[in-house]
Amino acid sequence: MRTPSPGRLRVLDEGGVDAARELGALRARGLPLDARKPPWLRVGVPGGERYARVRETLRGMNLHTVCQEARCPNVAECWGGGTATVMLMGDTCTRGCRFCHVKSSGHPPALDPEEPRHVADAVRGLGLDYVVVTSVDRDDLADGGAAHFAEAIARLKAIPRLLVEVLTPDFQGDREAVRTVGRAGPDVFANNLETVRRLTPVVRDARAGYDQTLAVLASMKEDFPRIVTKSSLMVGLGETEAELSEAMADLRSVGTEILTLGQYLRPSAWHLPVVEYASPERFRAYAEAGRALGFRYVASGPLVRSSYRAGELFLRGEIEGRREQPGS
Repeated sequence: MRTPSPGRLRVLDEGGVDAARELGALRARGLPLDARKPPWLRVGVPGGERYARVRETLRGMNLHTVCQEARCPNVAECWGGGTATVMLMGDTCTRGCRFCHVKSSGHPPALDPEEPRHVADAVRGLGLDYVVVTSVDRDDLADGGAAHFAEAIARLKAIPRLLVEVLTPDFQGDREAVRTVGRAGPDVFANNLETVRRLTPVVRDARAGYDQTLAVLASMKEDFPRIVTKSSLMVGLGETEAELSEAMADLRSVGTEILTLGQYLRPSAWHLPVVEYASPERFRAYAEAGRALGFRYVASGPLVRSSYRAGELFLRGEIEGRREQPGS
């Protein structure tokens, strides 16, 4: 896998953070790459008839999934339950975040114009009633891939009773690109904050931003109030509990309704080290704190990821209820 060169970290002005200093502090505090993981982070080997069916269907249509590209630990559970998160716009990202295992390049291949149709065909063939669609970042495209997303959503929404969740790039904060996705009518719109304000310049690519993500979530909620908004945070990168609480409060302040929190796991030696493994009890406390802030649903646990299927039943009931309201 090609990974971007760490290069020389810039001093960013978002919150006055010295990125190089923060990176040094994380490395000094980080656990060794071969440190033994606690028992609650051990998962089974993927397998089973339903898992194989999902894998072969997606592979046969040349589709990528974040389940595989990002080495998600829940692939056995989700695929075994008939759920997969499809990744649009290829498998090569134009950004180089220091937590993500998806390969990176400044010159990814051209978009496949047939990809939205292939995604819809795959979902229809699998008989799913809830699908999550995400993508790599494509800063090389004028609209960041928003129109490609919109076409995929439109094709998926043509499938009766299918609920569509999208986890999109931030489109560099372009509000019209966000509106393009919103006009296509996804049931859930997710954009991930990923980490606390102080660590953002170290954890995420320089083209991402803490306030930029909040602005994207805010604009979706303002322009399309009936679309459920969602975001995700990683734990274990050296954030304090006060900083995590602030991040959750910031997400609520822009109307975010669904929150997921999970343990950061280091994909390779190039990526940021894990500073600590949070216990299941700590994650339960985070869930309680999130609910106290007013999130409609919080999925919080060591193996929870942004597209984790634990929230599907809640979201299905929530969205169906909104459809039945007058004026929906």
